Amino acid sequence: MSSIKKIVLAYSGGLDTSVAIKWLGDKYHAKIVTCTVDLGQGEDFKFIGEKALKVGAENHYTIDAKDEFAKNYIFPSIKANGLYEGKYPISTSLGRPLIAKKLVEVAHKEGADAVAHGCTGKGNDQLRIETSTKALDPNLTVLAPTRNWGMSRDQEVEYANKHGIPVSKAAKKYSIDQNLWGRSIESGPLENPWNAPEDDVWEWTMSPEEAPKKPTVMEITFKGGAPVAIDGKKLDPVSLIEHVNRVAGENGVGRIDHMEDRIVGIKSRETYECPAAVTILEAHKDLEKLILNRRELTFKRLVDEQWSFMVYAGLWDDPLREDLDAFIDKTSERMDGKVKVKLYKGSMIVVGRESPYSVYDFKTATYDSSSTFDQTLSNGFVPLWGLQTVVSRKVMSKMSKKK
Repeated sequence: MSSIKKIVLAYSGGLDTSVAIKWLGDKYHAKIVTCTVDLGQGEDFKFIGEKALKVGAENHYTIDAKDEFAKNYIFPSIKANGLYEGKYPISTSLGRPLIAKKLVEVAHKEGADAVAHGCTGKGNDQLRIETSTKALDPNLTVLAPTRNWGMSRDQEVEYANKHGIPVSKAAKKYSIDQNLWGRSIESGPLENPWNAPEDDVWEWTMSPEEAPKKPTVMEITFKGGAPVAIDGKKLDPVSLIEHVNRVAGENGVGRIDHMEDRIVGIKSRETYECPAAVTILEAHKDLEKLILNRRELTFKRLVDEQWSFMVYAGLWDDPLREDLDAFIDKTSERMDGKVKVKLYKGSMIVVGRESPYSVYDFKTATYDSSSTFDQTLSNGFVPLWGLQTVVSRKVMSKMSKKK
């Protein structure tokens, strides 16, 4: 550790990382460079940068990575129907490997020996940032002051006051992380799983009771599995996600209350607010049902589940994730089409879909006189389909009689 001369710190502007600037500098007698990555969290980045320098950072970087986040992280997650435990759209999870990537880039530019983050020892983010950092550059030391300095929050405030570090007077009721793909809200009253989320938990979504009385119908166009247009209007990835966030949120869509299994073994109650993610993912899954056959869908569900787990567990840079991407990208080649969704008072349902690669055939499926399906074929198919079941039951019946 004595060889550490310069550290690049992932900086949010909050208490933990502000204290870390001073604490790391004193402990390692090193220069501190701070880095804030804009993933669409909508914060005052100028203020954050000025605060970092005021607290003691030698240099500060604010990196606008919204477009890269949308194209290279969110869109692959859409193709993989990225949901952890079938419910959480892995919004925070997707952002961490990109933050790690930017930390490594800044470390190389600055000639730093180490990078640092403000993640605790209880959460998943430590896994995501540290694993990705080491995968990208094994020679960099990764420091985690928050899990090692042994200070409680009150002690952190005392440390900050002692060293002239500005502390926000606003009491933080919740722990919140947000980016373009969603908001994560935890702690405070939410730590009791029985407590219903209070109104102040939500910012992006209208209460379903107060949402418009008339439903909103939205048409999402997909190309190669990625959303490219809304209601026929082409939009860049960031603008498209922001637009769906706003419209779906206005209709009360996107609230998630979830009992979640963290990788460290803790069962935690998590609330998320993901209007665009909930809407686009459901539309994408529906389009897949129109285009992929039953065997493809069955196998892809296994692939999607593993892909989502790996991203959640901090294994974005593991070779298996790229291997899974190869299968997902192949199935996405013909994932072109439109999905029509209806948003109404907190609900989102698909009400229409079409694709030039649809495997739905009207003339086969219809029950009217124009059907081309020869129903007499089932006279032989039905007995063959159930043959093993019938034979197995006969064998089981013989066994039960012997007993």
